[in-house]
Amino acid sequence: MEHMEKRTDYAGNITSKYEGQEVNLYGWIQRVRNLGNLVFIDLRDREGIVQVVVNKDSGNDLMEVADSLGSEDVIQVKGKVVKRSSVNPDMKTGEVEVDATEIDVLNKSKVPPFEIKDDINAAEQTRLKYRYLDLRRPTLQKAIMLRAKILRAVHEYFDENGFIDIETPILGKSSPEGARDYLVPSRIYPGSFYALPQSPQLFKQLLMGAGFDKYYQLARCFRDEDLRGDRQPEFTQIDMETSFTDEKQVQDYTEGLLKKIMKDVMNIDLKTPIKRITWDEAMNKYGSDKPDTRYEMYLHDLSPIFKDSDFKVFSGAIADGGVVKGIAVKNGAKQYSRKKIEEKQDYIKRYHAKGLAWVKYEDGEFSGPVSRFLTNENKEALIKEFGLEGGELVVMVADKWKVVTDSLDHLRREFAHETGIIPEGVFDFVWVVDWPLFEYDEGLGRWIAAHHPFTMPDDEGIKLLDTDPHKAHARSYDIVMNGDEMGGGSIRIHKRSIQEKMLKALGFTKKRAYEQFGYLLDALDMGFPPHAGLAIGLDRLAMMLAGKDNIRDVTAFPKNASASEPMMHAPAPVADQQLADIGIEIEKQYEDSVKETEERLEKEAQEDAAKNSTWDED
Repeated sequence: MEHMEKRTDYAGNITSKYEGQEVNLYGWIQRVRNLGNLVFIDLRDREGIVQVVVNKDSGNDLMEVADSLGSEDVIQVKGKVVKRSSVNPDMKTGEVEVDATEIDVLNKSKVPPFEIKDDINAAEQTRLKYRYLDLRRPTLQKAIMLRAKILRAVHEYFDENGFIDIETPILGKSSPEGARDYLVPSRIYPGSFYALPQSPQLFKQLLMGAGFDKYYQLARCFRDEDLRGDRQPEFTQIDMETSFTDEKQVQDYTEGLLKKIMKDVMNIDLKTPIKRITWDEAMNKYGSDKPDTRYEMYLHDLSPIFKDSDFKVFSGAIADGGVVKGIAVKNGAKQYSRKKIEEKQDYIKRYHAKGLAWVKYEDGEFSGPVSRFLTNENKEALIKEFGLEGGELVVMVADKWKVVTDSLDHLRREFAHETGIIPEGVFDFVWVVDWPLFEYDEGLGRWIAAHHPFTMPDDEGIKLLDTDPHKAHARSYDIVMNGDEMGGGSIRIHKRSIQEKMLKALGFTKKRAYEQFGYLLDALDMGFPPHAGLAIGLDRLAMMLAGKDNIRDVTAFPKNASASEPMMHAPAPVADQQLADIGIEIEKQYEDSVKETEERLEKEAQEDAAKNSTWDED
């Protein structure tokens, strides 16, 4: 039986402060260099690497052990910390090394499928299959530990401010109004299903009705939707709700939390109060309800300039109720060829833009396809509107307002990235407030809640619920950082009459409303307090603070882009008896798919067993 002696410190923390001391270390071997009379071992753990040296004076037995070591072997090292003859300034431990007196091999490692280092070319599928190896890489360990620092700061902040940490159920009721639910069949009630929560929204509101006036939770949430770099099927929200409060108080709590996170995790003093802009300003100035405010390159409304233009692409769009907007790219005239601009024109067709108009302004002259349609008055107006100095590329889109803002939002971000105007190491927060209560979903062909159906309209919006609800504005707010939505919240509806009007405006019948939300409507009749809240996406926040572009890099065991988990092979078929227990039968059209998956998993298991196992069967 192995008895582990207490570790002196992590290998990556063995600096000059330990010089002259005997230390006991544990870790993995990054690499071994055998120089004959000397063997150098790079010992790695979660805090970094320290150099261990074994020399011939240490004895043949120790040299023999050192010579047998390979990458990723797990060892215990005892020795004395001494000054290095050649300092490595790139390492935290680079001034010292450990002169080994004893090495104990705790476990040998086979050659891993990829080298444990940050700059690797291994396919993501391979890295996720061997995620426990992938997680040994320093950059991922730092990212996961950064996430843990955020969690610690969250708990400390809410505890200090009188919030109560309350868990809400994972098994709940399906609410098919948002993304698809993950469903869990009930064995006890055959044919009925639980749903995994997309958020704890209604539970936390009910907690306000129960008198827990300050709630918070690190809430696990689940959504069955198509994945991308900043989205996983399961994720974590920093969730809070308070009673007897208004927008400013919730925003003040949020700013206090962000201030603590930025200081504790990044050692950055966040300036508060955070700037507030309206949703209208965000859309018209940046083209986005999650604007990147680190740089300018604002959208300019050019409709007044071109409403009477002979260029019918512009004047026609305005006459049809659309707009003409544009952005100016400094130094873009030389950087962007006609071919590059046409590539961007092709891309924005996905936003239903019919085309991209552009001109270059150099040496006091306009050039480009649209320049011949510009009158002298148009040219003077463009120079004044954009403050053109020379060398700019001006791109313009004429269409419906949403098509124009979506297209220019994309182009603004692309041009900013390509021209290098985005400042590095800057975390710029902004509140986006005064949102519309509803938005039209082209895919669904109907109006939906811009935030969720439990958001309180403003005073004018309450009146509009009876007359023209889709013009109503909400008492809602989003916190945005560097062009990404970090979180959002709102004042909640706390009166039954308003909640019923809201559901009616969303197309609910009375019967369907009570089937879906009857418990909430009944609760609102039982002395429900005014309340409000907000949720911040922990994964996205951690991703951005860690300087990553994919939340898989801050998630210990993520799913891949196809929503599968290669290491455990999830999702996977289950035994027929398990399906029978819950009254589920696989339809014939899916049987071949299930069989293919079973055969693939069985083959992979056999191959892995044959390749890796030391298990001898009789």
